[in-house]
Amino acid sequence: MELSITRPDDWHLHLRDGDLLEAVVHHSARNFGRAIVMPNLKPPITTTAAAVAYQASILKALPANSYFTPLMTLYLTDNTSPEEIKLAGKSGVVFAIKLYPAGATTNSQDGVTDIFGKCLPVLEQMAEQNMPLLVHGEVTDTTVDIFDREKVFIDTILRPLVQKLPQLKVVMEHITTLDAVEFVQSCQEGSVAATVTPQHLLLNRNSLFQGGLQPHNYCLPVLKREIHRQAIVAAVTSGSKKFFLGTDSAPHERRRKECSCGCAGIYNSPVALSLYAKVFEEAGALDKLEEFTSFNGPDFYGLPRNTSKIIMKKSKWRVPDSYAFASGEIIPIFAGQVLDWLPSNGD
Repeated sequence: MELSITRPDDWHLHLRDGDLLEAVVHHSARNFGRAIVMPNLKPPITTTAAAVAYQASILKALPANSYFTPLMTLYLTDNTSPEEIKLAGKSGVVFAIKLYPAGATTNSQDGVTDIFGKCLPVLEQMAEQNMPLLVHGEVTDTTVDIFDREKVFIDTILRPLVQKLPQLKVVMEHITTLDAVEFVQSCQEGSVAATVTPQHLLLNRNSLFQGGLQPHNYCLPVLKREIHRQAIVAAVTSGSKKFFLGTDSAPHERRRKECSCGCAGIYNSPVALSLYAKVFEEAGALDKLEEFTSFNGPDFYGLPRNTSKIIMKKSKWRVPDSYAFASGEIIPIFAGQVLDWLPSNGD
């Protein structure tokens, strides 16, 4: 059995920099046409000039004859200016602005501390430029239970923001809850959308603890209850245009995951398309896979759909135990397991 689908894009990707970038970028470039590249480096990508330089380093690391296009983002801070947004809008390089609440995830310490008090002029300029705001949707208040932080963010920040600036395009990134599904579904099509990762479609929070602590299943937002996983699966396999592919693939060297204070992030680029196909097949919705992987994202961003194809072949293959690189090794999600779908270039 084979499926021919329009080449997908990854609308939420971490490529890192240095030798880690060189180790992982080819996994995304193999089957994806474009990717929205996250800006949470050290130091973060806060200016258009920095984004242009980062894009150049990604392009330099690509395999020969690759047509993969990195779409860059800026890291929103309390000090971002409307003028910087104007520069970004004219650049042809920057396609979105990323909101990290300060302290929410990896390298987010420079993020926003008060979006309504410090960022409204910037958000208004983004709306004028039709520049999407990409949201890591969790509060960072330590008194809020970690499993409730997405819901509280929606209630206290995101819903008021959308009401205040209805013309601002917003992507709620890597959603993990029924609450997020219902919020996105309640919003006007074309104004609010969501990316969904393979891990949040396939795993629930039991996967963090079965057989012992599983650091390679630890990401932020953290995996949630089974009821939430089921709600996300139902949403993405329904044919709704409001949900699209965003892997949130986030590589870390093995020792940074398997330690006393391990990093959040799941590396899934080599297996993501195989896992999405598994989800849609199990839901009896393979006919809707292409919309989710290849149509909904570019349609929301106002970009043309890719014209090339890839083939998804029903063919068993074993996920490598690890991927070696100059500074160590990276452990992928589902390491050592056998998957049923294998992507390959169709043209």
